[in-house]
Amino acid sequence: MSWTLPSRPSRRTLLAGAAGAAGSALLTGCSDGRATDAALTVPLERRMRETAVRDSTRLLERYDATAATHPALAARLAPLRAAVAAHAAALSPTPSAPPSPSPSPSGGTGAAAPAASGEPVPPKPEEALTALADAERSLSESRTIDLAGAPGELARLLASVAACGAVHAYLLTSNPGATS
Repeated sequence: MSWTLPSRPSRRTLLAGAAGAAGSALLTGCSDGRATDAALTVPLERRMRETAVRDSTRLLERYDATAATHPALAARLAPLRAAVAAHAAALSPTPSAPPSPSPSPSGGTGAAAPAASGEPVPPKPEEALTALADAERSLSESRTIDLAGAPGELARLLASVAACGAVHAYLLTSNPGATS
């Protein structure tokens, strides 16, 4: 009589089971194991688009706060802000008007206005541009990561918007004449 090893699942079977469990955990969230009604009724693409629009709107608010704090930068920021507004409109799950144009800065006191994130705009123009570039870069990286789970057309749009954000970050930290 020969001795045989007890049968055990293959590595492929274990990985497939782990992937299935992870997918199930993603669908159910960290709740009591039941998927929420909202998660079942709102399609993935719509949720991703709404998040992308919300992120773009926050970025627009940062542009507005920076222009209000540093009126001398408003002309330099205007084309980049307009592109971010166009991105928000393109990403919108429903056709809508693009976000309103930035308010015209008044007073020009130079006081640090709070940005959308609650962080004040740095008092020096160079630091304000760097902070805005960091926000663009961070959002670009986030959108690049989101590509993995996005449906086809949305993935292409996110890739384009992420690339544009990377260019914005470069332009914000390059010489002043580069954005015109």
